[in-house]
Amino acid sequence: MPRLLRLRAVSSNEAEQIRKLANSRKQPLHLVKRAKVLQFLLDNPRLPAGKAGRLAGYKSDYPGCTWVKRFNEYGINGLEDQPRSGRPPTHTESVRSSLISLALQKPNSLGHPFALWTLERLQQAFEEREGIHLSDSTIWEWLDAEGLKWKHQQSWFHEVEKHDSQFVEKRG
Repeated sequence: MPRLLRLRAVSSNEAEQIRKLANSRKQPLHLVKRAKVLQFLLDNPRLPAGKAGRLAGYKSDYPGCTWVKRFNEYGINGLEDQPRSGRPPTHTESVRSSLISLALQKPNSLGHPFALWTLERLQQAFEEREGIHLSDSTIWEWLDAEGLKWKHQQSWFHEVEKHDSQFVEKRG
């Protein structure tokens, strides 16, 4: 018979955090389900961890055991996702910061014959300056992460009569 996995001794503060997280409607669902596993074990200490996982909504016994082990080892922070490996960054932070600083400067102050950056202009100026080509999506992501938004240029010459009924008279 397999050994029964038990929940370690839980402080009243941790028990309160677990119950609050298990009943939360604003936290991510994966955290709520993990906390529910622990809440079932707090309510019924004789319950096996796998059964608590099934009651929380998992399809097998494995996740229940996993989250009990992680909680026993790391506490409430063990319910969070661990960092994953993923692809290493292509460009360094210095490249990113130099693009942001370039985007924050007025193009005509740098000697360019235009007053506003477009994506293509910024991309070309950065490549000339740093010798690094950045894709459109990389530039978009970096500027968006910094909270910078593209301004929409407005044309005042299309359908002028619609905006100014006296345009023809004023024009002379």
